[in-house]
Amino acid sequence: MNIYHRWYCRSGRWRRRLQETILPGLLRDVDLGDHVLEIGPGPGAATEWLCERTAHVTSVEIDRRLAARLKQRMDGSNVTVVEADATAMPLPDGVFSSALSFTMLHHVPYERQDALLAEAFRVLRPGGMFVGMDSTPSFSWNVAHVFDDRNPVDPGTFAERLASAGFRDPKVRVADNGGFAFRAKKPIECPARRRTEGVKA
Repeated sequence: MNIYHRWYCRSGRWRRRLQETILPGLLRDVDLGDHVLEIGPGPGAATEWLCERTAHVTSVEIDRRLAARLKQRMDGSNVTVVEADATAMPLPDGVFSSALSFTMLHHVPYERQDALLAEAFRVLRPGGMFVGMDSTPSFSWNVAHVFDDRNPVDPGTFAERLASAGFRDPKVRVADNGGFAFRAKKPIECPARRRTEGVKA
């Protein structure tokens, strides 16, 4: 992320908006279960909110500095921070009750985004929900992402991509601000899926 993006994601303004408005709305009818996987926590504004609403949170963060800072902040809590690539997570199959992703998919290279969806499917328990949101390009979005990773996800094709990863009943809702929210469920009964290449057994 660029300097502005890092600053904004650490700001009180974003934390309040996320914790007071976005997350309560997005997850109001979602059963998180007892072990939540958070993909791409960044500075951890969502992590703080989640850890008060479930027994355990595992946060997977690829950025070494962000992972180290979040691990230090959450030391002694019910949060485990794993420094890893979410497209090849060093985590066992079928252990999480739900998986969450908030405004991070567009930071993943296009050619690896489907691998991330497949990994979320793999590590979820049967019946587990994959829920999240992402932003889409606009003038302000482009300005905020100058010299930054920006691989926007097309909400028009995202449900199909979730289905291709194995999820059932994928739903994508485009918001008035141009962003979108999504949710999908891992079937109760489904064939075992191979681990993503590069993950050690």
